[in-house]
Amino acid sequence: MFYGAMIWDPWLIVAQIVCLQCLYYLTLGVFLSFLVGTHVSHMSLVYFFDFATITSSTVVGWCVIASFLFSSVAGAGYMIYLIERAKKCLDFSATLYIIHLFICLVYGGWPSSVTWWVVNGTGVAVMALLGEYLCIKRELREIPTRYRSRYSHKMKFKKKSGVC
Repeated sequence: MFYGAMIWDPWLIVAQIVCLQCLYYLTLGVFLSFLVGTHVSHMSLVYFFDFATITSSTVVGWCVIASFLFSSVAGAGYMIYLIERAKKCLDFSATLYIIHLFICLVYGGWPSSVTWWVVNGTGVAVMALLGEYLCIKRELREIPTRYRSRYSHKMKFKKKSGVC
């Protein structure tokens, strides 16, 4: 991870978007199968892309909502390894959810449910903010060195004892 001069590589960006989108839907499918699959007779794409399934009036609807929110948390974890930069997390999160909106438009029309917009807005916020937080924590980690010098060991001892 060298963060010097960045070279704009559109193929890398497209590959990152495709990987993040695939991992997001794979994780969403796992959560939906565990949470929703126990309540319905058969699973289908309707739980992924139809806005009517995201509702707070049924148990299945709450399971779908939980699946979407858990997937956004997992997406933030994926960004640590795929994106690696905190300042790119919002861009990739928004791109993921915009692509999801377009797929939902093709599948079931314009999402007219307020619950759908709240869940997806919360999802993009959670993914972006948690992804930024996790990437910042990773960027600020101390760089591990193989050998420690005597001087650095003495400086740590002096700092602990209060002598500098």
